[in-house]
Amino acid sequence: MRRYALLACAILPLALGGCLSTAASIVTAPVRVASKAADLATTSQSEADENRGREIRRREEQVGRLQRQYEDKAEDCDRGDDRACREAIALRREMDALVPTLPREQENN
Repeated sequence: MRRYALLACAILPLALGGCLSTAASIVTAPVRVASKAADLATTSQSEADENRGREIRRREEQVGRLQRQYEDKAEDCDRGDDRACREAIALRREMDALVPTLPREQENN
């Protein structure tokens, strides 16, 4: 009888090991879900900085494209193309609207 008791004591932790880890997973699941939801709902400062940097670069690239188009249309306008003059004016207005949204670089004195 003592052998069976020792054998049962030896096998019991192995048999219950899976049950205990499953129970631990079930108990901690709500905490993990709440933590994940909080992570998804909030933006860290570094993520906000990265997003702002991307947006600034996107606007700078847009201003660069508009500037190149404006210069081409201005040349055509100088040659007497009235349609190019109107397009140049529209491009200039679009650039003028975007430029104030870009950060200014610090001047070294």
